[in-house]
Amino acid sequence: MRLLIVEDEKRLAISLAKGLTAEGYAVDVVHDGREGLHRATEGTYDLLILDIMLPGLNGYRVCAALRAAGHDVPILMLTAKDGEYDEAEGLDTGADDYLTKPFSYVVLVARIKALLRRRPTTGASPVHVHGDLRVDTAARRVFLDEDEVTLTAKEFSVLEHLVLRAGEVVSKADILEHVWDCAYEGDPNIVEVYISALRRKLRPALIRTVRGAGYRLETAP
Repeated sequence: MRLLIVEDEKRLAISLAKGLTAEGYAVDVVHDGREGLHRATEGTYDLLILDIMLPGLNGYRVCAALRAAGHDVPILMLTAKDGEYDEAEGLDTGADDYLTKPFSYVVLVARIKALLRRRPTTGASPVHVHGDLRVDTAARRVFLDEDEVTLTAKEFSVLEHLVLRAGEVVSKADILEHVWDCAYEGDPNIVEVYISALRRKLRPALIRTVRGAGYRLETAP
């Protein structure tokens, strides 16, 4: 899943991004309200972590603009302020949750997971079954036949992206964008490393390489 952090305290933003990346999320970071609004409008994010006191546009205005434009991405607001009035204003503009600085990182992760669980899924099940492969995207568990397969956070994220588009060809660039982040400047062949790892742990024929196009998770006949 992709998260966008809009936070002008750069050390905090970078620290959060590192922690959430280790949790298996792809994380983008911006430090300005206008840039945050642009990214949130143009990109596909599963959750937005939004500070209130921002240069350019404050968090209230960013949140209100997104909701007015019809974007339903879950928004978790962060602020150094406290008090019922500030919380009420944030929720009135369309925020889904509110966390006051300083906060516990463990609490932040718990709030993020809770918001992602509550996000409407148009009736879709979090459990995806393809033949003898079963992937539970909510519990982040994978089973082959009846045996559970242990994956790293990044391995699971790559598999999840393929599972959600099972039967389709998914390009290497698309996997990089959704599993890493838009600022990733490392070797794009890192995707091949994780695909190879998944084939070893699951079954080689499960993920097909479509030459010059990408990868496809084979669906059961």
